[in-house]
Amino acid sequence: MTEVYILGTGIHPFGRFDKPYEAIGAEAAAAALKDAGVEWRDIQAAYLSRMYLPATSGARILRRLGGTDIPIVDIEAACASGGAALRQAVLAVKSGEVDLVLVCGCEKMPRGFMDPSMIYAPWQIELGMSLNPSYWSMRAMRHMHEYGTTDLQIAKVAYKNHRNSVHNPNAMYQKAFGLEEILESPLVCDPIRRLEICAPNDGAAAVVVASERKMRELGANGIRIAGVAHTIARFSADFRCPADSMSSTVNNEGPTEVTAREAYRKAGLGPSDVNCFEVQDTDAFCEIEIYEELGLCPVGEGGRLIDEGVTEITGKHPVNMSGGLISKGEPVGASHLGQIVEIVSQLRGHAGPRQVEGARVGLAHVLGAGGNCAVTILQA
Repeated sequence: MTEVYILGTGIHPFGRFDKPYEAIGAEAAAAALKDAGVEWRDIQAAYLSRMYLPATSGARILRRLGGTDIPIVDIEAACASGGAALRQAVLAVKSGEVDLVLVCGCEKMPRGFMDPSMIYAPWQIELGMSLNPSYWSMRAMRHMHEYGTTDLQIAKVAYKNHRNSVHNPNAMYQKAFGLEEILESPLVCDPIRRLEICAPNDGAAAVVVASERKMRELGANGIRIAGVAHTIARFSADFRCPADSMSSTVNNEGPTEVTAREAYRKAGLGPSDVNCFEVQDTDAFCEIEIYEELGLCPVGEGGRLIDEGVTEITGKHPVNMSGGLISKGEPVGASHLGQIVEIVSQLRGHAGPRQVEGARVGLAHVLGAGGNCAVTILQA
């Protein structure tokens, strides 16, 4: 089986923009092609990850680059859409059917909370279980009760990520906040506060992936996709997803644990081999729990990592160097590919003030509705 490499990346900044999604997506795709040093006519297949966009959005976006007879497929898997699309591209290259593939993620999100009817059953909506912050807060409260995690530790995650965002020109919010500002910001759903939560927005990101043979033919240097996994967990004790399998006492493995184990297995690596992480911080507490589920520390000790500076850019396990979703916002279809863009930048040594010294292996993680989770491990 051939190895698969990322040859180029492109991103449209995340935020709110007065232009159509077709323009946003095409800009990211064109940037990825330019970075890879290839032409659109060289691409043999393309995938678009999206959740809110209409049918055939991939063809509508990529038509702006020129007419083509290649397959262009839209893929949706909630917040894991980008990981699902990247996995399909990797499988296509490994099959030998194609050598050069474009993967683009794009979204133009409505303002406010995500439309509950897209994700939840009517009974969940009627019971008030359909707004994301409600079950984020339930999960946080349970962790605080079980392990002593504190409001201050949760605020420290937001403090770190907002501080990192100052150096990310593609983030929606590029402003540092003090710990007191974060702790005094309005409660959204106790204990989650306004400055500890991400916002839906617009954005796009894209990557060009190639077989090892094609990479050598082009004389390029790529970043190896060591492992990519997308799963929907069979069981979950996570209030987050799926909401209809809630349990505060049963400790079945959740989506992140299942998917991370598969990605580590494919890569032949473990948590200690990874130099930097981009993870799903839809709320600040979520990042603390993901430390544990990715294997950075034992269950219940995630708060200790943020207290000890372990997840700072200069720490042992740097997390969300980009500012995370709290700062970038979350255009769902583009979210994971945006993380990939950051990891590639880190492994190339091009991240500027956000650079993790000596980074050679990076991991990107997303988690969303229905237990959809994706983890990608990249290696320089």
